[in-house]
Amino acid sequence: MIRLILLFSISLFIGCSAFSQVLPPIQTDRPDQTECPFITPVKFVQIETGFMYEEPSKSESSVTHPSILWKYGVNDRLEFRLITELETAKLPGGKVSGLNPVTVGFKTNLAQERGILPMISFIGHLTIPDLAGKDMKATYYAPAFRFTMQHTLSDKVSLGYNLGAEWDGESPEPTFIYTLTSGFALSEKFGSFIELYGFAPQKGKADHRFDAGLTYLINSNVMVDLSGGVGLTPNALDYFISTGFSFRFK
Repeated sequence: MIRLILLFSISLFIGCSAFSQVLPPIQTDRPDQTECPFITPVKFVQIETGFMYEEPSKSESSVTHPSILWKYGVNDRLEFRLITELETAKLPGGKVSGLNPVTVGFKTNLAQERGILPMISFIGHLTIPDLAGKDMKATYYAPAFRFTMQHTLSDKVSLGYNLGAEWDGESPEPTFIYTLTSGFALSEKFGSFIELYGFAPQKGKADHRFDAGLTYLINSNVMVDLSGGVGLTPNALDYFISTGFSFRFK
């Protein structure tokens, strides 16, 4: 799969440039945890790939290789979404590896930015428990939703935040989600962000984390990124590092 993505990306690289002067630069939902409110352009496919090493504790670790968010722009206010993720996890009881349950969903724009009011979109996902590798299946269907909002503070600074909830496919209790990120344009090509985010289960203590990262715009349709984060509370992960590659084509 990785080889196919790389070959496909190279073949599209020149072709994508033909659209670079028409559309604004690609907007992605990675590398931060804050989903952006922007919709994929109409009749465009956008593919956001990411590789991540995560260490929840000294005795546990996982590698995502890769996670892929597939998007298709239906119209100016709606995109369809598909998430596929290959993971290898090292646990106290041994190692498991395979395709995590596939997630399908959509993003719809609810309001454009106007004065002090942010741009607002809604994202809905449903994870399918049996559409997964043999060792990675879940017990139940797992819904998730979030409202994603963004303010343009200046031509170089933006403020984004998400509020929502998700289910893990194993228990009926939801986990509530919050994110808060600031994005900075360092140049025409380089961008950066800092972010605070967390998870608050209905039962149990909240898990708070911090991350930061860089993006580089190769052209208007192709972006690469690098990020990393740490846990801020005892029940959070120890740390993670991630890199990704995103592109779009008509």
